[in-house]
Amino acid sequence: MDNISFSMMIILSSFKDSKANKYTYFIFILFVYILIILFNVTLIVTIILERALHEPMYIFPCNLCFNGLYGSAGFYPKFLSDLLYDTHHISYNGCMLQIFVVYSSIMCEFATLVIMGYDRFVAICKPLNYHTIMTPQTTGRLILSSWLFTFITVTPAVLLTSRLQLCGAHIDKSYCDNWSVVKLSCVPTTTNNAYGVFLIFTIIVQVGFIVVSYMKLISACIKSKESKTIFMKTCSPHLLSLINFTTAIIFDTMFSRYGSKDFPQNLRDFMELQFLIIPPLLNPIIYGLKLTEIRNRVFRKCKKPKMKDSLHTRKR
Repeated sequence: MDNISFSMMIILSSFKDSKANKYTYFIFILFVYILIILFNVTLIVTIILERALHEPMYIFPCNLCFNGLYGSAGFYPKFLSDLLYDTHHISYNGCMLQIFVVYSSIMCEFATLVIMGYDRFVAICKPLNYHTIMTPQTTGRLILSSWLFTFITVTPAVLLTSRLQLCGAHIDKSYCDNWSVVKLSCVPTTTNNAYGVFLIFTIIVQVGFIVVSYMKLISACIKSKESKTIFMKTCSPHLLSLINFTTAIIFDTMFSRYGSKDFPQNLRDFMELQFLIIPPLLNPIIYGLKLTEIRNRVFRKCKKPKMKDSLHTRKR
């Protein structure tokens, strides 16, 4: 690969608004990022500290929230700093790192959703064997495999892109993504395109696996009222997360490749950022509100300081 690529700076697109609007965006995005950190950390800490929540159906959402923090860290700090400046630059190595973090976060999200679908399938279709199948060791291996699978599939994509000699430095996005960098290449990108198709196929297979598992779950729930109750209680947040994230990724992929430049700028900005904003913000809310055990313990922890303060006031 040409050494020039290593030392070059990638120019990212900027918001074409007044400085006053940029500051408004900065405050809004900072607020969203703080909420993402607060909601996800609250859910993670609650599940880790509460022994009663050390079950697969709670540990897997914990992994989902951790992945949300991981993916957000690859985007928000850089994006927030860019909002304060007129020119948006990122080093070539920084660009490759951002691509790796964002794409590995996407793949880990889907891998975790697949594991959660399998967990719900075993819980409802094989309830008597659930604790035999979903042991703590199995749960740990599944979480580890979700991250290993993620890094094994994403690393080649980044390496294939890093070998390209680039003839341009401007990306028409506010963050680095693989497709945008590949389009800057001076050399044929057949291998990159083929591997990109493989990654898309991998995601389709994962979504297909979840769909098949839910078809079997629905079939089992029709026959049993008890299974139907469990399905509505534990499977609805998983379905909401899947629909939320898959829809966001489809919109981003389609808009990146086929979106018209005639779209209003504000709509374009939202379309390229929505999968980085909505899923990591909504996931902890969905699981925190829908899963009763998590919700009760979060509210209990929030009430404890107030109770202590009131007792302290009475003693005075």
